[in-house]
Amino acid sequence: MSKRIRTIPKFASEAAERAFWEKSDSSGYLDWKKAPLTVLPKLKPATQTISLRLPQHLLDSIKIAANARDLPYQSLIKVWLQEKLRDS
Repeated sequence: MSKRIRTIPKFASEAAERAFWEKSDSSGYLDWKKAPLTVLPKLKPATQTISLRLPQHLLDSIKIAANARDLPYQSLIKVWLQEKLRDS
């Protein structure tokens, strides 16, 4: 049984189209199973700089652990944070 796809209406302006899609579910207008896979290789996740104060001995220990793994210490901190979030 195939799903009936509705016709996308014509819009007078981009603002009207935006208002329509804000309140409408696109699954009634598109068959997402037939949509081509899009790869965006140059897309980078947004990052934000933060300031994190650590005791010097803790930072030194992190730098030693990062050096042993041949990683920048900031990258190691991000890996550890991601692992901890995944485990919780």
